[in-house]
Amino acid sequence: MDSWVRLLLLVACLFPALVECRVRHYKFNVVMKNSTKLCSSKPIVTVNGKFPGPTLYAREHDTVLVKVVNHVKYNVTIHWHGVRQLRTGWADGPAYITQCPIQSGHSYVYNFTITGQRGTLLWHAHILWLRATVHGAIVILPKRGVPYPFPKPHKEVVVVLAEWWKSDTEAVINQALRSGLAPNVSDSHTINGQPGPISSCSSQGGFTLPVDSGKTYMLRIINAALNEELFFKIAGHKLTVVEVDATYVKPFKTDTIVIAPGQTTNVLLSADKTSGKYLVAASPFMDAPIAVDNATATATLHYSGTLASSATTLTSTPPKNGTAIANKFIDSLRSLNSKKYPAKVPQTVDHNLLFTVGLGVNPCPSCKAGNGSRVVASINNVTFVMPTIALLQAHFFNISGVFTTDFPGNPPHTYNFTGTPKNLQTSNGTKAYRLAYNSTVQLILQDTGIIAPENHPVHLHGFNFFAVGKGLGNFNPKKDPKKFNLVDPVERNTIGVPSGGWVAIRFSADNPGVWFMHCHLEVHTTWGLKMAFLVDNGKGPNESLLPPPSDLPKC
Repeated sequence: MDSWVRLLLLVACLFPALVECRVRHYKFNVVMKNSTKLCSSKPIVTVNGKFPGPTLYAREHDTVLVKVVNHVKYNVTIHWHGVRQLRTGWADGPAYITQCPIQSGHSYVYNFTITGQRGTLLWHAHILWLRATVHGAIVILPKRGVPYPFPKPHKEVVVVLAEWWKSDTEAVINQALRSGLAPNVSDSHTINGQPGPISSCSSQGGFTLPVDSGKTYMLRIINAALNEELFFKIAGHKLTVVEVDATYVKPFKTDTIVIAPGQTTNVLLSADKTSGKYLVAASPFMDAPIAVDNATATATLHYSGTLASSATTLTSTPPKNGTAIANKFIDSLRSLNSKKYPAKVPQTVDHNLLFTVGLGVNPCPSCKAGNGSRVVASINNVTFVMPTIALLQAHFFNISGVFTTDFPGNPPHTYNFTGTPKNLQTSNGTKAYRLAYNSTVQLILQDTGIIAPENHPVHLHGFNFFAVGKGLGNFNPKKDPKKFNLVDPVERNTIGVPSGGWVAIRFSADNPGVWFMHCHLEVHTTWGLKMAFLVDNGKGPNESLLPPPSDLPKC
């Protein structure tokens, strides 16, 4: 009988027009692969030998099973960035938060259902700095028969932006941790795995996007970079933004988008020229005195019928510190808030939280390059210490001594946050903030001026949230909430905290489990800018965390 069931499922998947396949099976083999870029070769960790990795396709309400087999020397986990993981925290992926890592020679099946989501997300490794090369797209199509809330494009194209180091990225961060200083920046940015032609390496090719005149294309743009926010633009063409982080937005036109690590943006591109080649550019955005990779990744938009030898129409990239350009884009984002896709913004708040996010300096006697000090990062002055047992396992099995639930809801000391405090030190701890099921949260994320103010793209696992307000300087709890947008704020899973400013988000704690929140600049995560929310079970099985699968990796 079992074989007949398998045969029926196979027929359904091979002929989806007859019966929609609701279970999607993928196999991710984590393997080493030699790769050459910038006229330099090195072995990299990949999924199925590809950089970027394979695109995972599913439809809203599909169940997805991904068997990850680890063939490399590193421990591995995969995070399905932005997937809600309702009651399935065991499949979320951050190492030592929801699972112990998959050890070399072992495997684990990630099993989750995509509920109430459609659009573009991403998957990536969530341990060490492996996500530099272990990442790819997640494309969630609407339920069959449900149209997009915008004209259907002629074709859809995944565009993955990333960074590339000539050196081994694990060696880069390990050297930095030994020294106590910041790691070396990347050597280039990439568009779909290619930096584009550069003067120092004439053989370096670039990604080509072929288009037909008069057709409309949807670009599913993903920033999979480790540490850098990016501008993206195409010479001579406007882009119509229709979605961010797998949520529909009110469409608007722009010539430049800004996209932080972990964020996604879907745009419609009208191929409204008759012919030609046009430069596609991804360049860094950094409006603080922080070192970045200044290289611009390039690709080519190539109209059919245009000779390969034709000159490419160029475009100027925004200035690296183009805050006004970034703000214009960010301030244009509004939830679609239609009858079919309403913006369910919490109108009342049970937990009113203020979290400072920023850097610090702690003693490190062995850090000679840092003169006996080490750069760290923190939330509310707590530098997170990674446990050796996953927090979710400790919570589910009542294992004591792994973490505490006394994460502070407000900064331990009040000061001019965007100024320069006298004390640069932080405290260490493995702490979570506890939330009752379905409670509502307003969280102010406040940048600090310790060392330097900086834009922090903060990612919350397990939830979407609404960005109801933002501003420069210190958040004013009396004046600023009066300007909040509680009608159609953009809904995201990753939000940029402005340099020297703050952002306000709201969400409902409707997902039981332990959920990581951290800066998506990997260097800041490594330094400790992370914490977790523990959401208790609600009433009955439908509001409770499912038990762990039998193949959950052991520490």
